[in-house]
Amino acid sequence: MKKFFSVEDVIDVHDLIKDALLLKQNPYDFHHIGKNKTIGLVFFNPSLRTRISCQKAAFHLGCNTWVLDVHRDSWTIEMNDGSVMNFTQEHLKDAISVMSMYCDILAVRTFPNLSDRDYDDQEIIFNKILNYSRVPVVNMESATLHPLQSLADVMTIAEFTSFFRKRCKVVLSWAPHVKSLPHSVANSFSQWVSKIKKIDFTITCPERYNLQKKFSNGAYTTHNQNEAFINADFIYAKNWSSYLDYGKILCKNSDWMITENKMKLTNKAKFMHCLPVRRNVVVEDAVLDSKYSIVLQQAKNRIYASQIIFLRMLQSLS
Repeated sequence: MKKFFSVEDVIDVHDLIKDALLLKQNPYDFHHIGKNKTIGLVFFNPSLRTRISCQKAAFHLGCNTWVLDVHRDSWTIEMNDGSVMNFTQEHLKDAISVMSMYCDILAVRTFPNLSDRDYDDQEIIFNKILNYSRVPVVNMESATLHPLQSLADVMTIAEFTSFFRKRCKVVLSWAPHVKSLPHSVANSFSQWVSKIKKIDFTITCPERYNLQKKFSNGAYTTHNQNEAFINADFIYAKNWSSYLDYGKILCKNSDWMITENKMKLTNKAKFMHCLPVRRNVVVEDAVLDSKYSIVLQQAKNRIYASQIIFLRMLQSLS
């Protein structure tokens, strides 16, 4: 594996999930593979789970890590080509080129601007990073996708469905939020779920919140949340801003919050969320703290999702 930007870089999703779950049972089995190897973690925006889970995954593999918070720990980075750099100290081209000489795998987290849809859709920044890096690159979140999160998500679903031997209904539900948020988790989750044959996938969201078709293709989309929840096995709550009215908050209706009463419409569904979550805005405490909530299992699986990707990359280097 030379890069991990999206699910499209995975040859067989089912095999990857199986291998990740096996790795979870014995996380130190490949501790030797990372001897004298370094993984660089670069963050252009804040992180909790992604940062710590990637460090833990690298530790399981015997790797060293270094972590760079760009906005706190480095010079101001110029992103645009051909700029006269009177106000920024270092160009992205030089920074990424140098960083990639200081590690064997470069993992990078960027963020959309949520103002220029075409710019974000084209993944301008991440494609530059892929071009400038001299080592394999892992996407720890980009303008449109968050594949490590989604791999952990489908791993979690697999654990609660005997690895898809039984058909299940998964619902991705929009939920309220006070901020304008990106589409990366929702896009990526939709993309990964579409690769798994035994999942019936539904997206429910307010009008004008439909996801970009290239990510949601194959999913049934409805604007009726209660209808979507009927007989669901998994409810995945996530907020995203409008794609049609790009980056805008169009709906402030708290009725979309996930409540205990709504969960009663389901088939005793498991509740999922990528975290962090705003309690009693996105979801009621009664749901998040219930026995049906599996958000902590999702968070734990972030370790093994990262670890299987790092492992496959390290194996490709040898």
